Amino acid sequence: MTDNPEIHPLPGNDIEFSAEGLPKTKPIVEEEVPQDPLYNLWELLTRIGLANASLRLATLIILGVLIVVIIWVMGQLYVINPMQFQGGSGLGMAIATATPIPDVPVLSLINAGEIDPVGITRYVQAHTTIPSRPRYDVITYTVQTGDTLFDIADRFGLKPETLLWGNQLVLADNPHNLRPGQELAILPVDGTYYRWQAGDGLNTVARFFGVTPETIINWPGNQLDPTQLGDYAHPNIEAGLWLVVPGGTREFVTWSAPEIPLDNPGVAKVLGPGACENVAIGSVGNGVFIWPANNHFLSGYDYSPSTNHYGIDIDGETGDPIYAADTGVVVYSGWNNWGYGNVVVINHGNSWQTLYAHLNAINVGCGQSVIQGGVIGAMGETGNASGSHLHFEMMYKGTKVNPWNYLP
Repeated sequence: MTDNPEIHPLPGNDIEFSAEGLPKTKPIVEEEVPQDPLYNLWELLTRIGLANASLRLATLIILGVLIVVIIWVMGQLYVINPMQFQGGSGLGMAIATATPIPDVPVLSLINAGEIDPVGITRYVQAHTTIPSRPRYDVITYTVQTGDTLFDIADRFGLKPETLLWGNQLVLADNPHNLRPGQELAILPVDGTYYRWQAGDGLNTVARFFGVTPETIINWPGNQLDPTQLGDYAHPNIEAGLWLVVPGGTREFVTWSAPEIPLDNPGVAKVLGPGACENVAIGSVGNGVFIWPANNHFLSGYDYSPSTNHYGIDIDGETGDPIYAADTGVVVYSGWNNWGYGNVVVINHGNSWQTLYAHLNAINVGCGQSVIQGGVIGAMGETGNASGSHLHFEMMYKGTKVNPWNYLP
């Protein structure tokens, strides 16, 4: 074996060796790589700090190109009908004529003859809704069979008391005076109706109804000229002129029985011939009441102080028995001149008083003591009554109260 054995190159390896037997190293020659112009441009933009701005600009350009392409494609798919622009503007005609109409078969669910070439037709409606306008004048209404004060008031959007205040000469503040065929004044607003009297002053009249003089003067329906009125104490208003008092109120005039004491029943003479002269002290009630009729429901008006109706109208048939609601003494028995017909009033001797009106018959007389549940008369429709019923009132210490609070 030699120290420097001969080294033979492997087949296929093109390697040169030095005298010492070591392989010779060839110098590394760097190959020249071709450069992309876009890449070079990007490198340049990056070095000078315009890379981001350039990217955004390129994005906007691409987006704009896409929008133009989409518009062109849509224009080829949707064609404007030139018939829609007949008689139209020049711009409309230019658009219509600039777009050719392709001969494309159309599948339609309607006949060609039913197509309106000018578009959708607007039809004229036969009925036109006119907005409601404020009413300033007073109109009249003829009462019909079956009408009640509440029905009529609701029909015209008024409170029932406004009908009473507007028709005092017809109804006398009594809802039971309502009759078919009557002509009622229907005010345009809630309030009162006043007929001007000679010598009236605006301040006095306004104060009586709880309003200011300007409330009466400024109501258009009254047709009062403030410049022509002169002194409010003696205004230039013609006597007999009816004036609407918007928002005005007043006390009702009532002809129902007042408190009738045992020692002075004659105070009820103003009501009619049923008033008693002398009454002896008799039976006293216990303050616990029963229903005065067989039925315990109404057939007419309910307890309603706002309409001057201080009792309840209990349903029944003519001739049905009427009972004393509690023990006491009769202090009125007979006819009432103010619409209540045949009436019985019982003083119960304990600050309580009860009234029974529109009776068909009366079974008790003045000064007679009656016991609770005793028959005092028969139901009817005498006086101002529309149909047979019992008008029943209760009074405690001179004040009329709601019977519903005391009947079982």
